[in-house]
Amino acid sequence: MTETQQAPADGAQSASVRSRTFTWTDPAETAVRVGTSSGLEMLRAMRDGLIPAPPILQLVGATGFEAEEGKVTVSMPAAEFHYNPLGSVHGGVIATLLDTAAGCTVHSTLPAGVGYTSLDLMTRFIKPVTVDSGVLRCEGAIISRGRRTAVAESHLYDERGKLLAHATSTCLIFELPPQA
Repeated sequence: MTETQQAPADGAQSASVRSRTFTWTDPAETAVRVGTSSGLEMLRAMRDGLIPAPPILQLVGATGFEAEEGKVTVSMPAAEFHYNPLGSVHGGVIATLLDTAAGCTVHSTLPAGVGYTSLDLMTRFIKPVTVDSGVLRCEGAIISRGRRTAVAESHLYDERGKLLAHATSTCLIFELPPQA
């Protein structure tokens, strides 16, 4: 599928009009694989292009993904299309990166047949993020993991290594129903 931001219908164009097109793979293709391998194996298969990454990563323009057990890193260049009316990257985009790194970190610790979902995300914005921030790096790490819940943290850095935001997330861990 492809989505395109269309120019104004009246044909009025100005130098400030931008257009963006992105594509993604049907998320059902990946969803049917959840639980058939460990979380770490699934994340590495996404990283290696063996299975499609989730559409949210294409939407925000993520360009890099690394996964180890208990640690995940997501990279994304800060771009104009992330901006809010104040001229900086929207907090929701920042929270998306923080949530992705924290949640995928939990996923990286799970065996086959086990899933998770976020229960909360506590976010702190430290500095404004703009295109001058360059390629953003969001690192997730496990704080604590039990049988039913896991707590992970994530930190967002600019290209120069300055901390821009951080978050803590609690995730519910549960057995997945068998695939039919």
